[in-house]
Amino acid sequence: MKRRSWIEREDEIPVVRQCELTEVVRSTLYAQSQPDAVDETDILLCRLVDEEYTRHPFYGSRRMVVFLKSKGHEVNRKRVQRLMRGMGLAGMAPGPNTSRPHPQNKIYPYLLRGVAVTRPNQVWSTDITYVRLERGFAYLVAIIDWYSRKVLSWRLSNSLDASFCVDCLEEALLHYERPEIFNTDQGVQFTSTVFIDVLKREEIKISMDGRGRALDNIFVERLWRSVKYEDIYLKGYANMGELLIGLSEYFTFYNGERPHQSLSNQTPSRVYESAQGGGAMIVDRFGKKETKPEVITESGQRRAAVCEMESTT
Repeated sequence: MKRRSWIEREDEIPVVRQCELTEVVRSTLYAQSQPDAVDETDILLCRLVDEEYTRHPFYGSRRMVVFLKSKGHEVNRKRVQRLMRGMGLAGMAPGPNTSRPHPQNKIYPYLLRGVAVTRPNQVWSTDITYVRLERGFAYLVAIIDWYSRKVLSWRLSNSLDASFCVDCLEEALLHYERPEIFNTDQGVQFTSTVFIDVLKREEIKISMDGRGRALDNIFVERLWRSVKYEDIYLKGYANMGELLIGLSEYFTFYNGERPHQSLSNQTPSRVYESAQGGGAMIVDRFGKKETKPEVITESGQRRAAVCEMESTT
């Protein structure tokens, strides 16, 4: 692998001679340069799964098999599991292996249940979602301020490596006052040492969603729904370049122009800058007393979150 990197196609020395000098087999060099074949059927199935998952994020691979069958696609569960794993999707309903941290990475407790968020930069959270392209897919990570719902930073990647999540976090810390609490899921990117070390360096309290608890990070989940239905599904981006430009325009619109009903029709940027009109709280609906998740504003009004999941058996 190292010797193959020595070969430069634009060099004056022919590639054949470079391979002889470095003792690299030419066939391996040419095979490496060829793009992987794209399975058109897999792309279609990924698009269908993505749309259905956005509508019903509690669907796992079994229900996705049933859904795809209703659309005329006879696929087995193993194939659906492979596609969902490649997209980083997992059913949100309580169940085994819905979050997969590295076994050696520490899992932190969830700190936000019953905590009233009453000011900007009190709580930030992040998550990753799959974004479909015309021929393939990408991953999008974003950091959001709970009080105002403002998107503070975001990044795109063609892999689920932790580095683009760290870059996103560093950018948010560079431009905004550091939060008191930072909440994530238990995914391997957010339990990784490189990500956790940034939070420890800034002396930020670390909170992580409970396994199988769909509502612990509900504000980012609602952001993904808005991004996909209001931008990605409408425009059908062909490649990463188009997606980057399109999302830049959308997040500018989302923060500065789009009114939010939960913010009394104010924009996230206005609420963030004025520190008035926002707020949030996650109530434990699995406790002794059955309650709905609520959003609490400074005026004392309580609104049930629009995100209550259907009970499934």
